[in-house]
Amino acid sequence: MIPVAVGDGNELRLSPGRHNELQKAIVEQFAPRFAPGAQLLYLGDTAKKDLFVDGVTLQRLGIFINDHDKLPDVVLYDAERNWLFLVEAVTSHGPVSPKRVLELEEMLAACPVGTVYVSAFPDFREFQRHIKHISWETEVWVGEVPDHMIHFDGDRFLGPRT
Repeated sequence: MIPVAVGDGNELRLSPGRHNELQKAIVEQFAPRFAPGAQLLYLGDTAKKDLFVDGVTLQRLGIFINDHDKLPDVVLYDAERNWLFLVEAVTSHGPVSPKRVLELEEMLAACPVGTVYVSAFPDFREFQRHIKHISWETEVWVGEVPDHMIHFDGDRFLGPRT
């Protein structure tokens, strides 16, 4: 099992595998750097899709989940900036594509906070395999260089689309 330290001092345990190792890096490395103080609202697991769900906060933000498969792998809420980070961990399935953005925007229609879409990759090799499918005006984070992000176009860096 892969232990993941979450912001409230608790620990979650993900099933073994490359995908979940990347999810651990998102929670423990991406979040403190780019979403400091953000609250973990959702963390899926390859074996248990709804390993961690903060249903109360999701509902308070107008996010009503009917189908866990539609949620990105990691959802973080930065209350200070009022931003929701929707992070796809990409090891086999695709990144935040234009189609995925439309699906998520439909699901989040009642959510009044700004949305930040992030495709997270373990390394540049995996990033290169998926680059042509990444939606414009989204962010890319590569775990092997955790202090940096790549912004795909748009008029600002690391901000909500709306």
